[in-house]
Amino acid sequence: MVIGQPKYCENSPMSVNAEFKVSAPPFRWDESGGIRIGQSRVTLDSLLAAYHSGFTPEEIAFQYSVLHLEEIYSAIAYYLNHRQQIDKYLEQRRQKAQQQRSEFVEQYNLADLRQRLSDRYQTQGELKGDASIG
Repeated sequence: MVIGQPKYCENSPMSVNAEFKVSAPPFRWDESGGIRIGQSRVTLDSLLAAYHSGFTPEEIAFQYSVLHLEEIYSAIAYYLNHRQQIDKYLEQRRQKAQQQRSEFVEQYNLADLRQRLSDRYQTQGELKGDASIG
């Protein structure tokens, strides 16, 4: 048996002269510099976190019901084709989030807040105990 060029068949799907439309990824920038998927509030960060956690596009669609399956596949395909740029974007977002967390901790003394809440809870518990004695 000699293997050569495939024979052209007039009725074959390969013989159809089809045009394919290439769509832009369903991304939009929000006011904070984040990338959102379609018209939703779901961030690319969230979608890719689910993808990296092993979720399938169908599971992601179930998790984020506002997203269309086509948007999810398109976003993942774009990521896979532009991994270096998207990973850089994700790293910048992580750094910004870490900086904001640090600033928040510095601005608001959380240990002091916890202590005040604990004291208040303890005082309220003592007051409730006194009221039930009467």
